[in-house]
Amino acid sequence: MTIKDGETKRVYLVDKSFKKTVVDTYGQSSNKPKREVVLTVVVCGDRVQETLVMIKSAVVLSQDSRLRVIILAEKSLVQDFVEKLTEWTNILNGSFTFETRPVSFPKKGGEEWRKLFRPCASQRLFLPSVLVDVDSILYVDTDVLFLSPPETVWKHFDRMNSTQLAALAPEHEDPNTGWYNRFARHPYYGKLGVNSGVMLMNLTRMRDFGWEKYLAPILKEYKLKMTWGDQDIINIIFHYHPESLYTYDCSYNYRSDHCMYTSVCKPAHTEGVKVLHGSRGTFHNERQPAFRAVFQAFQEYQLGNDIYQYLFLPMETYLKQTSSSNCGKVHNIFLKQVKEFVGDGDYFS
Repeated sequence: MTIKDGETKRVYLVDKSFKKTVVDTYGQSSNKPKREVVLTVVVCGDRVQETLVMIKSAVVLSQDSRLRVIILAEKSLVQDFVEKLTEWTNILNGSFTFETRPVSFPKKGGEEWRKLFRPCASQRLFLPSVLVDVDSILYVDTDVLFLSPPETVWKHFDRMNSTQLAALAPEHEDPNTGWYNRFARHPYYGKLGVNSGVMLMNLTRMRDFGWEKYLAPILKEYKLKMTWGDQDIINIIFHYHPESLYTYDCSYNYRSDHCMYTSVCKPAHTEGVKVLHGSRGTFHNERQPAFRAVFQAFQEYQLGNDIYQYLFLPMETYLKQTSSSNCGKVHNIFLKQVKEFVGDGDYFS
């Protein structure tokens, strides 16, 4: 199958998941060797289905990487993941790998950490020691969807300097609606704080930094002043060590806060939303129909089917139906990156 790109002819190999791989006119792959992207998520309670949709979005849009998924889950949830993800790897001929590991907290104060903010949410604070055999990860909350390839986020590791051990996006863009600058009773990073839902973690550097030695003293001092649990602890650490944090823009952690009143994430208007974060239940409730529309499209998509016809077009249809809502008015920013990935659906020339 060929398609003209100016004066250059390129050949696309379309696999079972209808992903395109570029090869040159001599039949040699023009893609560089794929680098590994390690996607990590922590799951407790009733978040299995939400997590599977997140993983599906990462698998569908993964293109130039070898995706490795690490799931830290309660024992009762493991079988659900093993069954579904084994099915998916068979459908996609092993294009990604997965492994499950148990949720694990320190013996001292473990029960308190387990219940901080949401069940198991604080597990991410201990990943440097829990994943002692892993160098770096892309950690995401369960209520996240990839609208661009996961390697788009992963590439920010290459932009971090030698002192930076993690990457996060700002909590807010507008000081008038910011939470930390108006309500926080503890230190936080920068002017508006950071959101921990999409986090690059260089675990090797975090171990060298002594990350976990800060956790218990911070909890002891600020426990009664924290609202967002582990995210607040992360903010406190980077308040005192700002040189250790790299920040990327809001398009890598796009939340309803960015569009519920007015649209305030300028990079998303230029490049589109790269990672969508359905915090506060926006993938499931009626408050933000645009977020629910994107989730519905990924949830309904069956791996192995044409991405343009069975994912992009339904997503576009669902989003157009939300145009009366504030976030729905800017629905094109949700489609931009997916559209760029799948093209126009016409692979033939």
